[in-house]
Amino acid sequence: MNWKLIFLLSLFGLALGIASVFTLSPTVEFVFWIAATLIIAILIAKYANGKYFLHGFMVAVVNTFWVTLAQAALFYIYIASHPEYLQMVEKLPPALADHPRRLIVYRSPIIAIISGVFVGLFAWVASKVVNRLR
Repeated sequence: MNWKLIFLLSLFGLALGIASVFTLSPTVEFVFWIAATLIIAILIAKYANGKYFLHGFMVAVVNTFWVTLAQAALFYIYIASHPEYLQMVEKLPPALADHPRRLIVYRSPIIAIISGVFVGLFAWVASKVVNRLR
């Protein structure tokens, strides 16, 4: 495992996490995540020495950590620019709706796993394409 590569690629998550707090709408954020995922997958395929899926999975896990940290630490700024988040939270059971900041933390392992599989698969496919082009 190339932990330096994983950390460096996870900085996309830090940048997008901070951007999601201050400026990005969920729709625009999704487009940026797709672009970041493609770039990450290509860079993993190019610089990782095997275990492409695992590298992609771990980058997504660290990305999720950065996003969760940014959104939870800057929660009041986040909800000021994302009122739809509070509307979604209000529909949840009271045990979760009473703690919207904690919900960001509670949902992060699920998001990490789902995005990890997604990024891991992209990295694996990119490795097949990049290795074929070499």
